[in-house]
Amino acid sequence: MTTPRQAARQRRHRRRLILGAAAAVICAGVLASLLMALLPGRDTDARSATNTTTPAGATTAAEAPTPTTAGTSSPAPKRSASTEPAPPSPTKTARSSREPATASQAGRIQPGTPYKGVATAYEAADGDGACLFGPSPDLMIAAMNTTDYETAKACGAHVLVRAANGKSITVRITNECPLPCAPGQLDLSQQAFAELADLEVGRILITWSLVSPGTSETISLRYKTGSSRHWCAVQAIGHRNPVAGLEVRTPNGWRRLPRTAYNYFLSENGSGCGGTVRLTDIYGERLTVTGVAVRPNVAQPTRVQFARH
Repeated sequence: MTTPRQAARQRRHRRRLILGAAAAVICAGVLASLLMALLPGRDTDARSATNTTTPAGATTAAEAPTPTTAGTSSPAPKRSASTEPAPPSPTKTARSSREPATASQAGRIQPGTPYKGVATAYEAADGDGACLFGPSPDLMIAAMNTTDYETAKACGAHVLVRAANGKSITVRITNECPLPCAPGQLDLSQQAFAELADLEVGRILITWSLVSPGTSETISLRYKTGSSRHWCAVQAIGHRNPVAGLEVRTPNGWRRLPRTAYNYFLSENGSGCGGTVRLTDIYGERLTVTGVAVRPNVAQPTRVQFARH
């Protein structure tokens, strides 16, 4: 039987145990709070995680890609809404890309090669001829003999002509001189011939060679009258160097069009008509032009030009 003294002792012991347990719990809580407070960057990380969370698949303003201009690899310049230019009209959407020049694709007439022959003269009227460029802005032009004309490959070539008397002139090939014009012969406009000799002479010995002149003019493309999406013929106008080839882009890739003697490249089945066009000069440089619609008998500027050589 427990005496009163023993019961009092047991009560005091239980109170000490309860107080000790409570103190231990309080100390553990205080210690945990101190450890949490002492951890470095805890609040910063929490705020950062809260502020930078982005939905899956979304991009932040800093990560968003800069828009690029079609047909280029450079970022487009930023413009405010008030200064954004109006979209170009359908007739002025031609864009181009330039590819490096490669090996020469010249035919009979090679760059850097002098040729010997004779010069004669003809009445050029407005300067139009077999190349079908139309009236010439000047009459410093010539007709190339049929052999060197080479199915219009000489059309648009600039030729430096030197006479035996030391005089020289640069002319542009716009016409063909049929037989009996011999290989090496140039039939100059009367205006051009007169720069070298008196017209009454009629025939002089010359040497001539291709040149790649400086010019502010850019190339234009023109579809022939009657062209459509089903049949078309297209030519280049105003090119600095002779054009070696013209291709059109089709669903099956690039298609090289055959050249006619009247200086148009022909797509008889309409493949590529009104699509992307690629021009190659005799030095192997390629210019790719997009946005040129089928507009018969309209010279559409491309805003590009072959490099000078």
